[in-house]
Amino acid sequence: MKEPLTDELLQELLDSPTVEQFTDAHKLKPRSLAEYLQRLLDEHGLRRIDVIHAANLNETFGYQVFTGARKAGRDKLLQIAFAMGLSLQETGRLLQAGGANGLYCKNRRDAIIIFCLSHGATLAEVNEELYRRAENTIC
Repeated sequence: MKEPLTDELLQELLDSPTVEQFTDAHKLKPRSLAEYLQRLLDEHGLRRIDVIHAANLNETFGYQVFTGARKAGRDKLLQIAFAMGLSLQETGRLLQAGGANGLYCKNRRDAIIIFCLSHGATLAEVNEELYRRAENTIC
């Protein structure tokens, strides 16, 4: 099931008589990284092991991230995002669920990553683009 657009939710929140009514109606709670990753796997029809390999993650570490046993840094989350072929919006949600800073288009490195995400680049392609422009690669 697709999530409602943020603008639609914002308008509904502004129209609600109380914040509790809005949060209760939408069952808002902090999204765990493990829950969101599982949802993405289901929505995209992907297997965890395939994503871990495509993201160039150590298998043990990858499984721990997917089960919530370990936290992943921002670049590891970006590796997963590219391995899963996520959209810019899904990647933003993934970073948020993982407690990492979102992508910021005024940051040169982030701008390159945003461009690559929005154009369906692979992890190898974004790393090549970052390297070519003298920016730190994702992995």
